[in-house]
Amino acid sequence: KATVSVLYWSILPLSKTPPHTKKEKMVQKVKSHELRTRSKDDLLKQLNELKMELSALRVAQVTGGPASKVSKVKTVRKSIAKTLTVLNCNQRTALRKLYKGKKFRPVDIRVKKTRAMRRALKHHESSRKTLRSQKLDAAFPQRRFALAL
Repeated sequence: KATVSVLYWSILPLSKTPPHTKKEKMVQKVKSHELRTRSKDDLLKQLNELKMELSALRVAQVTGGPASKVSKVKTVRKSIAKTLTVLNCNQRTALRKLYKGKKFRPVDIRVKKTRAMRRALKHHESSRKTLRSQKLDAAFPQRRFALAL
């Protein structure tokens, strides 16, 4: 990286200022709690802007741009990931509200648990008795013993 910046500075004429010292939009970390308050359209707009910025940074990276631009790639990628996460989270929350109280719900909204737990009998199913066992319990109830103290 040091050799690239030395070459870069040696190519520039002395009168021009380097491009990264110009006032340009600074990349700031996107905070998830701030994203959650925004609307879907606003989030999609920001996502689009971040993707455009990432493509510009990738071009700068390939062409040997300044180190300050190359180091922003990670921040922008993380910001895109956070924005997508919040979008998906909001969508799933809306779907959960929509399917609440209904008999069936989509697989990705259901509770994950484990495969064995999902296949196990539910409480009301496991506590049910067959007709034969009901008759047997009625005919032969459990004995009660009086204990003398």
